[in-house]
Amino acid sequence: MSNQIRPYKVAVTEEAISTLRSKLQAATLPDEVEFSDDWDQGTPRSEIARLAKHWADGFDWRAQEAEINRLPQFMTTVELDGFGQIDMHSVHQKSEKKGSIPLLFSHGWPGSFLEVGKIIPLLTRNADGLSFDVVAPSLPNFGFSGGSRQRGFGIAQYAEAMHKVMLSLGYNKYVTQGGDWGFKVTRFMGIQYPNHCLASHLNMILASEPDMVKHPKEYAQYNSVQQTATEKQFAERTAWFMQEGLGYNILQSTKPSTIGFALADSPVALLAWIYEKLHDWTDNYPWTDDEILTWVSIYQFSTAGPAANARIYYDIQNSAARPFSDQVLEYNDKVLLGLSYFPKDIHLPPLAWGKTLGPVVFEGVHESGGHFAAHERPDELAKDLRSMFGAQGGAASVAARFAGTKG
Repeated sequence: MSNQIRPYKVAVTEEAISTLRSKLQAATLPDEVEFSDDWDQGTPRSEIARLAKHWADGFDWRAQEAEINRLPQFMTTVELDGFGQIDMHSVHQKSEKKGSIPLLFSHGWPGSFLEVGKIIPLLTRNADGLSFDVVAPSLPNFGFSGGSRQRGFGIAQYAEAMHKVMLSLGYNKYVTQGGDWGFKVTRFMGIQYPNHCLASHLNMILASEPDMVKHPKEYAQYNSVQQTATEKQFAERTAWFMQEGLGYNILQSTKPSTIGFALADSPVALLAWIYEKLHDWTDNYPWTDDEILTWVSIYQFSTAGPAANARIYYDIQNSAARPFSDQVLEYNDKVLLGLSYFPKDIHLPPLAWGKTLGPVVFEGVHESGGHFAAHERPDELAKDLRSMFGAQGGAASVAARFAGTKG
């Protein structure tokens, strides 16, 4: 196996772009009905009609590709136990400051490595003696990383791939930041590699109700203190998602191949499938058409194909893999935790629940923002990370371990 770091630039073929345009121009939209533009029923027909037309006739992928290629990217090949080799694509931006904290940023679905773009300059600059080296891989089956072709590619393999990317860059110890699947993947990295993953900052918090025996302090807090107004809003948002927003999850967790046919063959289906989440999971974020289409194009042009990403739900949540996935909800005292809550995220537990995950040394509750925190609220997320690892922060001891290293 070669784990040599190879510089990488995105270079979608003209054939792939031409095929996309042909499919968009030949697309058939559903008939117009009274509720065609009702967000409660799904992505509005008029929105998709406009976006699909722009994607076919006006969207300049080459301009977006050039902008993406301003990010320093590389490819490395890692060997996964029992699964052979996989090519891993990553963004890697080092700080000019020696001894910066290596931070692995993990995206989820329907995000990508692009989410890291806005926080890179906020984290790599040296402020108050603190800065980060930022690594943002494309998860296997996403973006420009390779795909899995065997059964049983679960959370352990996603975590192993990300861990070995860090090792290939020379980062034997590091910290992580993750939301969505990044929450589960980086949590599992802390379980599997606690001597390497020293701390994790998380958004989209998944946690269980405190148990009287396992979490007596949190149990007492949760059952004796009245919920705050913010926590009541959290409960309403979570209930909305569980009632009205979970359908995609159930389908991709049980029959990913079925939706995969639509995603692989129809760029309009892919657009509608993803755009619904960009709309519903953000806090009135002012998406531009080009921004939406760039996000979706990363899926359309992905190395493993537009259908591969849906399999992560089955891979990690099916009955065989579930016991391993559920470990991320257990208390792990080896990894310091920072938790950030954004009110338009899709899962927002009471604050006491978050403390059942491990030693929480930072907690940030925000007044705005949604699921894609790094993209929607980069300043706030970067500030949380700097507070957590700063001189007065709960993870200052972790930052001190990197100070003075060559970087």
